[in-house]
Amino acid sequence: MKIKVFGKKDCAKCETTKNKINHFLKKNEYESKVNMEFQDMDTVEGMAEGAYYDVLKIPTSIFEKDDEIIARWDGEVPRTDDFMKYIE
Repeated sequence: MKIKVFGKKDCAKCETTKNKINHFLKKNEYESKVNMEFQDMDTVEGMAEGAYYDVLKIPTSIFEKDDEIIARWDGEVPRTDDFMKYIE
């Protein structure tokens, strides 16, 4: 499983999203099963990846399993109850 968080380093909601998901993965020992990446939309690489995924708002969180998007949150910090069901 892959989780991609699109945002900017100076964005409080983006940092909260990244930290919240990381905390959940560590607390529940999912780090070896789930790959989480932060895509900085201030970089060329981040913007290119964001364009591929049609990211228009930050933060955007995308959960993928077997190269298929199974969940997505645009412009908001996802609630733990909402995203944990896709990981467990």
